[in-house]
Amino acid sequence: MTKQAILAGVILVVLLSAGAFGQDRPEAVVDSSNLTGAILPAPVTNIEAKNHKYDDGERIDLFWEKSVDDPDNIFGYKVYRIDKDGASELVRELLPGTTEYFDEEVENDVPYQYIVAVVGEAGEAPSEMTPEVMAAWEFFNFSKLNILILGFIVCGSVLFFISSAKSGKKLFIRKIGGLEALEEAVGRATEMGRPILFIPGILDLDDVQTLAAITILGKVSRVIADYDSKILMPVSRSLVMTSARETIKESYMSAGRPDGYNDNMVQYITDEQFGYVAAVNGIMVREKPATCLYLGAFFAESLILAETGNSIGAIQIAGTARPGQLPFFVAACDYTLIGEELFAASAYLSGDPKQLGSLKGQDIGKIVAMSAIILGTLAMTFASAWELGFMQSLLDILNSIFVTN
Repeated sequence: MTKQAILAGVILVVLLSAGAFGQDRPEAVVDSSNLTGAILPAPVTNIEAKNHKYDDGERIDLFWEKSVDDPDNIFGYKVYRIDKDGASELVRELLPGTTEYFDEEVENDVPYQYIVAVVGEAGEAPSEMTPEVMAAWEFFNFSKLNILILGFIVCGSVLFFISSAKSGKKLFIRKIGGLEALEEAVGRATEMGRPILFIPGILDLDDVQTLAAITILGKVSRVIADYDSKILMPVSRSLVMTSARETIKESYMSAGRPDGYNDNMVQYITDEQFGYVAAVNGIMVREKPATCLYLGAFFAESLILAETGNSIGAIQIAGTARPGQLPFFVAACDYTLIGEELFAASAYLSGDPKQLGSLKGQDIGKIVAMSAIILGTLAMTFASAWELGFMQSLLDILNSIFVTN
């Protein structure tokens, strides 16, 4: 092949690749948006900035109606904050579909204005600027006015009943069988010459049930001191031991029998749950108390203690605020204080006007709260039924009956 033929072939290939020999070259695709300019998205509407109610003046709430181009033709939203000097600051970028923003980076009692810009392909479409708004601190939270009213009702009731009790008026307190039987149970133990066993639960003094048990212990030990009987009180906490010893000692002194008190009446056993229960069961089997009192916080040991006391023929009075243990006490004990009866026992036994007034005042508060719950439940039930058409159908039926008649 000659050099001239090779050169001609190369030239032919170059011309064909370049679209020579009369072939049309493809036209470039023209982007009309680049020619006419992209259109800005529609701005947001009804933008509103409000002070967030009932806080410490640290938040402003911003609301708006989203752009009509949301979400197909926008990238999102930008929130700008303008301070009192007119300086603008971008505070947050938000996703499409957002209609609110809570600004928690503001100062108290400083005026601010806001702009929400819709971000699209052609740029940002700003909204109208909001009027000036300040994050203010409110002294009174009106959203909790119902709690204030309930507090006034309860406090007023307590003061009223305390005043009534001090004036000599006898306040009605529902009889509690377990507390009514306390003196009889102590008297029976005295007649039989056998001790009274008092168990104040297995928790420490930081539990309210233990405190209630120690309060009842003061009343029970006073009766025991008057009858010159004997009390056994094994405990599982050292602080409970110290408190119980002081309580019993004071009761014996009030009864005029200080020489009848002995520190061995209250004995510390162990903090370990079932080790303590085993020791108490041993005491019950050996000493055979005529009366067993279980008052306080109990757990898995409740049935063990109650069954052991039942096996020795003792009168048993129990009380706890733990719902899971109440069935065991009810099944194995003669009397059971249920729930709040344990906490009402001190007022019931002492007859102190302040305690009785507080107890009656709390009852009034419970009645008001329960009435509000019942009325609210009924109102919501009827409202839901009306929305579903049940009430309207019922009214139509009743109307047709009366109209027909």
